[in-house]
Amino acid sequence: MKKRYILAFVLLTVNAINSFAQENNVVKDNKDARMEWWREARFGMFIHWGLYSIPAGQWGEEKNHAEWVRETAHIPVTEYEKLLKQFNPVQFNAEQWVKYAKDAGIKYIVLTSKHHDGFCLFDSKYTDFDVMSTPFKRDILKELADACRKYGLKICWYHSIMDWHHPDYLPRREWEKDIRPINGADFNRYFAYLKNELTEILTNYGDISVIWFDGEWESTWNHQYATELYNYLRKLKPDLIINNRIDSYRAGMAGFSTNPDALGDYGTPEQEIPENGLPGVDWETCMTMNDHWGFNQFDHNWKSTKTLIENLVDVASKGGNYLLNVGPTAMGVLPPESIERLENIGKWMKVNGASVYGTKASPFKSLSWGKCTQKETANGTILYFHLFDWPKNKKIVLDNLLNEPLKANLLADLQKKSLPIKKTGIKLEISLPEKATDEVNSVVVLEIKGKAQVIDAPEFNYTYDESKDMLSVSLKSKIDNDKLSIHYTTDGTTPKIVSPVFTSSLILKKQNTFKAAAFYNKIKFGKTTSIKIPLSYGITPTLKPDASKKYYARGAASLCDGNYGTKNYNDNNWLGFEGDNFNAVIDLGKACMIKHTELHYLLDSRAWIFEPTYITVEVSTDGKNFNKISSFKTDTVNWKSGKAAAVFAKDFKAMMVRYVRFTAGNRGVCPAGHQGAGGKSWIFISEVVVD
Repeated sequence: MKKRYILAFVLLTVNAINSFAQENNVVKDNKDARMEWWREARFGMFIHWGLYSIPAGQWGEEKNHAEWVRETAHIPVTEYEKLLKQFNPVQFNAEQWVKYAKDAGIKYIVLTSKHHDGFCLFDSKYTDFDVMSTPFKRDILKELADACRKYGLKICWYHSIMDWHHPDYLPRREWEKDIRPINGADFNRYFAYLKNELTEILTNYGDISVIWFDGEWESTWNHQYATELYNYLRKLKPDLIINNRIDSYRAGMAGFSTNPDALGDYGTPEQEIPENGLPGVDWETCMTMNDHWGFNQFDHNWKSTKTLIENLVDVASKGGNYLLNVGPTAMGVLPPESIERLENIGKWMKVNGASVYGTKASPFKSLSWGKCTQKETANGTILYFHLFDWPKNKKIVLDNLLNEPLKANLLADLQKKSLPIKKTGIKLEISLPEKATDEVNSVVVLEIKGKAQVIDAPEFNYTYDESKDMLSVSLKSKIDNDKLSIHYTTDGTTPKIVSPVFTSSLILKKQNTFKAAAFYNKIKFGKTTSIKIPLSYGITPTLKPDASKKYYARGAASLCDGNYGTKNYNDNNWLGFEGDNFNAVIDLGKACMIKHTELHYLLDSRAWIFEPTYITVEVSTDGKNFNKISSFKTDTVNWKSGKAAAVFAKDFKAMMVRYVRFTAGNRGVCPAGHQGAGGKSWIFISEVVVD
């Protein structure tokens, strides 16, 4: 096939390519206005479709491929191009796809206009590597956009920044450098091509609501290119929603950028739901129904309808959107397993959609039986209680909601028959029927006066003044209510109503346990907050080698700041070490009596983060001669353990020491069978404790 890449700079001049300095300022806009429909929608459909649907997961003997097949099977460009002549999805029916989505309660569709392989599902003036070079010869983007508008759904495009086919895209894959040299390749020319493509898909198909970027993590893409492209698109389509993968700052599957200069309207967690959501940030979890994005005929590991509905509700309860993926076959039909799940989700959404659309994150930190979403109204707040498990006592019991209840009913009850409510102090009980109304998720509606006020265990910030060796503790948040007070102790005992009242910042000495509890009407409420202040708090350890700048938190000081990392390795509390061992020495300043140490580490092999192969703790009085006091080794063969924030803690006989050294071994490279086999592995450490 004669390749045709038109490089005429109709939309982009040479000067514009090389004048990033002139585009430093990001175009100002009204984000809230353009995000309004997106925040209301809460539920979208992802569609991964392209040439990779033809092999359907198999290349040679290997059957675990999908949309990355050209990379994972090391297929040369000339060989991959042969799939063009096989792409003829004669059973494709855009209206049928949209009907499936609409009936499922989905509000917007995101289709792969171009994935990493470079194949375009639309008629492009700038390349022959598109759908018009196939026997199909129909513009798929046009047909799907028209169908979405007919049925009232928003249409959006996924477009890869990465392009394994374009001759000017860099870097080349390692395995193809010898067969596809980079001589003459110019990434700026590719950037012009990318902008021309984006202009086509954003101007030729009517109003496009979202551009969903991906493939931004390679070394050639940077913040300067992102800024140039962002400003161009913002001027081209002021109301266009742009995800954060336009920029180079996203760190891994967690999908969140902590850099204040990062561009994009929302975060993009992939295949995971953030444990605590992403407060104050718009975000969207994208997730497959089975284990692959593109069609794989051998992948039968389908999530159940119950799991998918609970995922949707979990995401909404944390203030996010759920983008659920389907991977059509080479003939252009959705797998029957996907259709079945969409139909079942739709049945639930027809009854319970009000508890998802337009809702905000739950005011409750946790509920034993399910999740909560909420909507604020002119007269108060509507709380939607999603009961994943029907309470055995047939009651919803809330002991931390201050608001006056107005009415409760089952969302599925068209008559809105009131459920009995009993309010004693701040304890509220809603009596339920004998049986659940839905086997997956029954929803109870509670209307309350005012904005939801929920009492939780007190949360505090604390900082360390190294010159005075003292801590300053301040209250992070509290409800403004005359009947609520916070009482504390510093001797490790549980606070009582007679304990001191927390009214302003406190100055505390190190090595004590600060405890605080909330009291309402002089009655202790909820859990006690405990802040253990060890000897090591506030000390900056010496690291050899230093942590990776990509996962650096606040540097070595992060290891003794009392902020422990969550399962989200991008929560800005972890220090990452790529291919290197972790070695940290804490100098206590003088000889101190210690009897306990901890090292907190992360397991997430899907993100190439492995358990340390060994951990040792050594002590010294002079900083030169160290004696080992505790250690453990792991089974390096068992590396497929799930995501978890783990800790190696050890108590021992009290001893006088000044220096404590922690060492954690890195396996070095990802093992065979891992997606990154042969690449450097990581270990992640969030905290070391000496007490």
